[in-house]
Amino acid sequence: MSRECRQSGRPETAEDAKDAAGGHHHQGKSSEQLLDKTVILDHLGIVPGQTVLDAGCGSGYMAKEFSRRVGDAGKVFALDRDEIAVATLREETAGTNVSALVGDITTGMPLPPSSLDLVYVSMVLHGFSPAQIKGFRVEVVRLLKPQGRLAIVEIAKRDTPFGPPLRIRFSPEELKRALRLVPQATVDVGEHCYMQLFEKEEEER
Repeated sequence: MSRECRQSGRPETAEDAKDAAGGHHHQGKSSEQLLDKTVILDHLGIVPGQTVLDAGCGSGYMAKEFSRRVGDAGKVFALDRDEIAVATLREETAGTNVSALVGDITTGMPLPPSSLDLVYVSMVLHGFSPAQIKGFRVEVVRLLKPQGRLAIVEIAKRDTPFGPPLRIRFSPEELKRALRLVPQATVDVGEHCYMQLFEKEEEER
């Protein structure tokens, strides 16, 4: 691990990142148990006909919520590196507007530019290495439509009864500096969790 990475506490390689992320469970608690879905959905403002990506979807519980919001005219892509989770989600959502994919948003996706209204990422970013964060930003900017939105849910950067080490967590301000998109609201979405919203500029460079 590099000196820079040791000082920041941020995982440096993809393997380090996988270890740091620890999946979607935090000392026996799944992210679904930790989050107020109603608050999240209210602030996302999803409307029928939109196209949404749930990146790092895990079991797909939020992808299913998004599916109901976008309706038959909309589309939801549910992305995860876990082949078993994706296969299960495919079975559960067969014949719906959900397309479950195995992949990694930090290395590119087989979707056209400016095709998404919303990218949703929950309890994932703290496990990214600096290189992965850079790749993530590049791909999000490529995929989002002008004025499309990015929503990142993370555990607060303070002492909590669960969660990853503080040194790899992001505060909202650190997210804003790392991603350099147009920041919008910061919303409490659980006792120990927040959602930071961003918007892609009309002419992102």
